[in-house]
Amino acid sequence: MIFFDGWQGIWRTLIVGVLAYLALVALLRVSGKRTLSKMNAFDLIVTVALGSTLATILLSSDVALAEGLTAFALLIGLQFVIAWLSVHSKTVSKLVKADPTLLVYQGRILPDVLRHERVVDAEVLAAIRSEGFADLADVAAVVLETDGTFTVIKKVAQPTKSTLENVDRFTP
Repeated sequence: MIFFDGWQGIWRTLIVGVLAYLALVALLRVSGKRTLSKMNAFDLIVTVALGSTLATILLSSDVALAEGLTAFALLIGLQFVIAWLSVHSKTVSKLVKADPTLLVYQGRILPDVLRHERVVDAEVLAAIRSEGFADLADVAAVVLETDGTFTVIKKVAQPTKSTLENVDRFTP
């Protein structure tokens, strides 16, 4: 039937949708921040999943409209629940969101951290140059942000409150 084929398809969509969503989040977390490149995991998942679901609904006669709408509602609902939980629970937030990572500190590149984050010196130096620095000694820090971008911080005489407090590998 065109609008409703029965509850079995809807239950299958709910179960497979939850499992696929969780697997995709886990895979993106394991693959690292650089995989996302300026897009957070949730933006990427929802964008790709909604587009794929729409294509499947439109192109597959095996998927009833009710199942497709259920999949849309499921994806949007999961997005809302994960976002809400990550705001209200530090544990959930830690599980689903990466922390920013310190790559350069006090003018010194941290090679072990670069290797761990799969970043090469040339990328860090390019980010520093793009901010107008000619000398690495003038750089207080370079941070790999959660969206895969680099933040370059200029050295100051006496900072009153560090912006590096929530950055992985920073100890004042």
